[in-house]
Amino acid sequence: MRTHTCGGVNTAHLDETVTFCGWVHRRRDHGGVIFIDLRDHTGLVQVVFDPDREQIFGLAEQVRNEFVLRIEGRVRNRPEGTINPEMATGEVEVLGTDLEILNRAATPAFQLDDTDVSEEHRLRYRYLDLRRPEMQDRIRLRSKVVSRLRNTLEGMGFIDIETPMLTRATPEGARDYLVPSRTHPGSFFALPQSPQLFKQLLMMGGMDRYYQIARCFRDEDLRADRQPEFSQLDIEMAFIDEDTITGSMEELMRELFKEILAVDLGATFPRMTYAQAMHDYGSDKPDLRIPLKLVELSDIMAEVEFKVFAAPASSEDGRVAALCLPGGNTLSRKEIDGYTEFVSRYGAKGLAYIKCNDVAAGRDGLQSPIVKMLPDEVLVKVIERTGAKDGDLIFFGADKARVVEDALGALRVQLGHDRELLTCEWAPLWVVDFPMFEYDEGGKRWQALHHPFTAPQARTIEAWQAELDDNPGKCLSRAYDMVINGTELGGGSIRIHQQAMQQKALEVLGIGDNEARDKFGFLLDALQYGAPPHGGIAFGIDRLIMLMSGAKSIRDVMAFPKTQSASCLLTSAPSEVSEAQWRELSLRPRARQPSAPVDDK
Repeated sequence: MRTHTCGGVNTAHLDETVTFCGWVHRRRDHGGVIFIDLRDHTGLVQVVFDPDREQIFGLAEQVRNEFVLRIEGRVRNRPEGTINPEMATGEVEVLGTDLEILNRAATPAFQLDDTDVSEEHRLRYRYLDLRRPEMQDRIRLRSKVVSRLRNTLEGMGFIDIETPMLTRATPEGARDYLVPSRTHPGSFFALPQSPQLFKQLLMMGGMDRYYQIARCFRDEDLRADRQPEFSQLDIEMAFIDEDTITGSMEELMRELFKEILAVDLGATFPRMTYAQAMHDYGSDKPDLRIPLKLVELSDIMAEVEFKVFAAPASSEDGRVAALCLPGGNTLSRKEIDGYTEFVSRYGAKGLAYIKCNDVAAGRDGLQSPIVKMLPDEVLVKVIERTGAKDGDLIFFGADKARVVEDALGALRVQLGHDRELLTCEWAPLWVVDFPMFEYDEGGKRWQALHHPFTAPQARTIEAWQAELDDNPGKCLSRAYDMVINGTELGGGSIRIHQQAMQQKALEVLGIGDNEARDKFGFLLDALQYGAPPHGGIAFGIDRLIMLMSGAKSIRDVMAFPKTQSASCLLTSAPSEVSEAQWRELSLRPRARQPSAPVDDK
């Protein structure tokens, strides 16, 4: 139907007869001459229709935006003064000699070049949204990235192996999506949260190096970088240690960024412990482009009379920390109030601050409601430790350590972007030495920080038992996360490969022998038959494309995403099913609860 694409003609095609197919991006009538910008996946071309061809011109007059056309014409130079350097085809135009309307279009729900269309509207009419150049670019980038990842991994000796979509429910963190079985009434499959157990079984099956672009499903609360269904690059390797896999994955990402973005990520990625990341940056995925750091003040504030600082400073689980903002004295009270509101989202009850007008003047050179609450010697130590200078502003966090780290860590990132403090474009690193367990206060039990199959740093069960007897919260795991620009791109670990150690890990998590056998019996059995030391990692494909494309949400790099309420506005999913389908699955719907009466009084 076509000889050329819309974006593929230039001065090399002058005087050639060409045929295009595409959508009408714009139609303009200039004094009897009709201009149509025709668009396809490669770009735009300008087509001119003269009134001397009456039949063709009459058809061109009927054309409206998003009509689908087939156009034949002759390529010629644009008249002097009308060249458009912003277009790849901007030096030429096509004199239309034939026109066929392949399909007419209703008035579009929104203009494709409108930048103020709501996300809800874009998702409802996703087929229109996908026509926009930025969406086309992101979807094509996604394809290029996945292709490059496959080629590189296969060159490194990995093989692509599919794992089941229908499996059994296992307690791995998030809620499972369940699928009722027609052939086994009352029983359910679960959609995989990840291929974790299967890829470990592949290592036990001697596959050595596995990868898969895997679809994963998690029934959890959503946000900008989460979806109920998503894609991950899943990787597992046998007979490895941490250095082997992190080195291989660095090579993978260096080649990817160099090939796709012409970006050099550096010879090696720096390593940072989880403890250091939380202490200095308030986050286990720190953005190292931002030079600000949290400064510990608990020891300084422990003995002051100001209880707002003294109480958390003296508490075992509390912390007092500061964040010094260079040049922050220029912040208005309204701006400071805005940041106070911002940190409240992370549990902070307030945001104390000190403006440093004249550091050499001591107390008299400091401006803040809290200055009068602190002794001179404490103020001196605060200035010394934070390194504050004239014109700087010091923010304070005082609460439980997790609240302080969450609040000041988020504030650090927000200030870095608001004040344009970024020191480089790309900053990769590995975060290592994660705690193996974290205590769930609500459930009154230990939980795995990553998942129950992560190996402890203790290499023998005897050494690990001693650590567990002391404090499970102090046990470190052999886990690692790859972070770029404050985004966790991938996480993984060396796995437990001994049955006794795996049973001990489940025991710490409160999973008894009967439940362990019920949920993980197939894994525990496999561990008896010569499981090799192995480990792996999983990269979020959607997050990776979001980062590489500069998009704000993973919904903008997925063809058909869900909303934050896990629904599809395009297809109206999820939807109710018929009574016949319920009966076929040996199920019945629960009666709907009547709505509460409205009290108009």
